[in-house]
Amino acid sequence: MDFFGLLERRRNRRRQAREKALEGFRRRYVSFLELLESNSNLLGIIGDMEEKLRGDELFGMSYVRSRATRALFHAQRMARSYDVLSGGMGGAVLDALEGIRGRILALLEDKVGEEPTELVLPFERAGKDMLDFVGGKSAHLGEMVRAGTPVPPGFAVTTAAFRALLAAPLPGGGELRAEIRRHLLAVDPARPQSVNEAADEIAALFAQVPLPARIAESLDRACAELESTTGGPVLLAFRSSAVGEDSELSFAGQYLTLLGVRREDAGRAWLRVAASLFSPHALTYRLHKGVPFEDTAMAVACLVMVPSVCSGVLYTRHPYEPLDPRLRVDGVWGLGPYAVDGVVEPDAWLVERDPLRVSEFAAGDKHARLVLGPDGAPQEESVSGEERLRPCLENSVVLELCRLGLELERRFGAPQDIEWAMHPDGRILILQSRPLRAGGGGMAASPPVPGREVLLSGGRTACPGVGCGVVRRVREGDDLLDFPEGGVLVAERSSPGYVLVFQRAQAVVTDAGSVTGHMASLCREFDLPAVLGMKGAVRTLRDGMEVTVDAFSGRVYAGRVDELLALRRERAVLMTGSPVHETLRALAELITPLHLTNPKAPEFGPQGCTSLHDVMRLIHERSYERMFLVSDQASDVSGLSVKLAAQLPLDLHVIDLGGGLDDPDVSDVVTVEQVTSAPFKALLAGMLDGNLRGGEPRPVSLSGFLSVMSSQLLTPPEAGGQRFGDRSYAIVSDKYLNFSSRVGYHYSILDAYAGQNVNKNYVSFEFKGGAAAEELRVRRVRAIARILGVLGFVTETRGDRVVARLLKRERGEILDRLEAVGRLLIFTRQMDMLMTSEARVDLLAESFLNGDYHCSGLRGPCPEERPGGES
Repeated sequence: MDFFGLLERRRNRRRQAREKALEGFRRRYVSFLELLESNSNLLGIIGDMEEKLRGDELFGMSYVRSRATRALFHAQRMARSYDVLSGGMGGAVLDALEGIRGRILALLEDKVGEEPTELVLPFERAGKDMLDFVGGKSAHLGEMVRAGTPVPPGFAVTTAAFRALLAAPLPGGGELRAEIRRHLLAVDPARPQSVNEAADEIAALFAQVPLPARIAESLDRACAELESTTGGPVLLAFRSSAVGEDSELSFAGQYLTLLGVRREDAGRAWLRVAASLFSPHALTYRLHKGVPFEDTAMAVACLVMVPSVCSGVLYTRHPYEPLDPRLRVDGVWGLGPYAVDGVVEPDAWLVERDPLRVSEFAAGDKHARLVLGPDGAPQEESVSGEERLRPCLENSVVLELCRLGLELERRFGAPQDIEWAMHPDGRILILQSRPLRAGGGGMAASPPVPGREVLLSGGRTACPGVGCGVVRRVREGDDLLDFPEGGVLVAERSSPGYVLVFQRAQAVVTDAGSVTGHMASLCREFDLPAVLGMKGAVRTLRDGMEVTVDAFSGRVYAGRVDELLALRRERAVLMTGSPVHETLRALAELITPLHLTNPKAPEFGPQGCTSLHDVMRLIHERSYERMFLVSDQASDVSGLSVKLAAQLPLDLHVIDLGGGLDDPDVSDVVTVEQVTSAPFKALLAGMLDGNLRGGEPRPVSLSGFLSVMSSQLLTPPEAGGQRFGDRSYAIVSDKYLNFSSRVGYHYSILDAYAGQNVNKNYVSFEFKGGAAAEELRVRRVRAIARILGVLGFVTETRGDRVVARLLKRERGEILDRLEAVGRLLIFTRQMDMLMTSEARVDLLAESFLNGDYHCSGLRGPCPEERPGGES
């Protein structure tokens, strides 16, 4: 073989070694991302379960089973990912999880009930006790029929019909269920196109499957009964009422609703709605949320369509002004979609509750309406003349509608969001009723209480409510023993460690934190009003101030606001005491409680895990430690990295996991302009800040310089004078950065993620060592910790080592802090030799925070170093 052949073979071996090493990095990185994703999803499941435990929303055993199944899925995914991340050190965590899993499955097996065999149920039999078989829409309609509420005639097609369809034979052989499962098994999460392909194949199956005779007969019989009740042919609305789906995500637009369906088309219409359970979006969602095929089924609500004269929405409490107890009615001419979609401006009535009377009215310009066309399909027609501004309801009808709304509020135990329609014969019919959400589904925030001073506004509600008390500012790590009874806890960031005082607190306000985080979950568990991410809380709210926290609207008021405190009332609970609620409560004991709140406690380990929340918390904490060490492998493989050409005092090499560099394979050297990793770009922006290099040279302390010389000359390596290698590494992707700098006698490691999901975002940082004597190194580290503390990091110092962490911040804030850390890395180089007195710790921190990167405050001796100064 000639010289060039040997050279090519060598290059191939190097490429193969590089790809193998890169694959190892990528595998750990992908495992870490899966861990973070499941951590976020599991927190969402826990929050949703805690909301359901309040008892004012309908749910059935299918909800309980699906939440437990999904919680186990994500806990197991986290544990497996951690095992990969730690190089097989996750065995004890997997064992702890298996014990909890066994108890959860045993509890679920005890609660398996028999499914009804009826394919069609009239609404009067489709109440909350049948929710697993008729879905949420039909269950609510059933509850209303039982209460005597006027609703359009109709029926529910149960999940028994759906499961009978799955067992139906296909023309080419086999059954529908088996073929659906076969296509689902072909879905590859890493290949989105496979989801579309599976959805298309399953849609084709539904198009060819013969409608089972007993389903067709049941549908036709139910339609015939409706026709006999109404006195003639009817047009139907077929609305999806899926069972086993998730309340965290709206499936509006994903599942099918068909309007104007004739009796002869009922079977085919039902098939089309059932098939929409396998739309690409629904498949993708279930795939990533861990919802198994067996836990989903499609029920359908079928209602006689109302040829509405007018229709609209009723809120039994003002939707976006919580202090206003009045009801609000919105109405438009024609069918309801134009009212809920905002196509035309509705008429609006505000109605006093006791006694019922209209107190305000504003006419809307109703220039168009939606009506049923000759073929039964909705079509638009214009509205002209005085009818555009004429009220669509008489006041007497508005009051009748409000009476119906208050009855539903009492029955369901919470304010309601109600859709209504008026039949041509003058009857008011209720089409749907559901709990009214705070903020009216995204409507404007409530105005401040008149005459009251608002100290702060903004943030996000972790647990709604109102609390009043004396402010007590706390920091993570405080002993909290003197936290006042009835106090308002104010902190820079959320921390589950604050749970120690939740029984004594009236409310919680933090500068930063996630509403699906660990502490938010604890706030909901204690029913403690909490607003997180309220910028300026620690700066504005001083110890001893009396404040009222409005966690409905995200405001903090000076003093006691009795108008808001009147909102604190006991709510009627719809589900409390029911068997399904008790089952959820028993399961929640194995899933939602968090006992591992302090990472430094001896029980913070697998032996202390008694719930899935504990397992998640432990893995989440340990995963940062494992990713922190990922750069240790970098120097072991030659040819793995490319050199960064930049004006830095570092020999910096970059390893791209994907999306971190633009054209990384073009040469062995890349420029700063080729960096596409967001966190790495932010760090470099700080390190390359021109203000760090301009101006006069930094001051030099002769005593500090001599300390460096004597320390390195007199200290043998085994006594701590270790010298690190000269090469630094950055392992990057589009959102991830692991930066390690081991230069001379100090090292720093930084690990960060900056994406759109605040729950995944973090910065971990560690700095150690230096060339000077230990006392000077320790002072520099304390100065660094002080700077990072002001920047919002939680810090810990031990000797000449500082560890800092920033968690769950918005992407912009993460990038801003990374830029600051970049400046800090360059700023503190060789600063240990300047730390010749305690006073210089504060002076160094102040210099950096004030942008004085050339330390003018450190020129000359400090006051305590001058003759006569304190020693």
